[in-house]
Amino acid sequence: MNIHESAEDYLETILILKERNGYVRSIDIVKELEVSKPSVSVAMKKLRENGYIEMNVDGFISLLPSGLEIARKVYGRHKILAEFFVNIGVSEETASHDACKIEHDISEETFNAIRKIVEGR
Repeated sequence: MNIHESAEDYLETILILKERNGYVRSIDIVKELEVSKPSVSVAMKKLRENGYIEMNVDGFISLLPSGLEIARKVYGRHKILAEFFVNIGVSEETASHDACKIEHDISEETFNAIRKIVEGR
């Protein structure tokens, strides 16, 4: 499963918006990520072509199983990393921002060690 960081960000954002609002449209992604409408259109086209999302005739976006798997993995990493950073004294805003940067590049070994600390194992 090799996917670019920006695609992971879009999939994660779709998952977050779906959980928050119950639906996702391109304009919601534009507002959430503070990117241009054309950027989102291009990204959604690529995600559709690669079988990660589908869009119905009303413009509502849904994650397909492969997209949902990636989104859950990235968002799960984000939450664990942000919690770890908060636990060591970082503000919630900075923790979330840093987690977003790190969630894509951290090794499995390091992430698993952090997760064990956060989960108290």
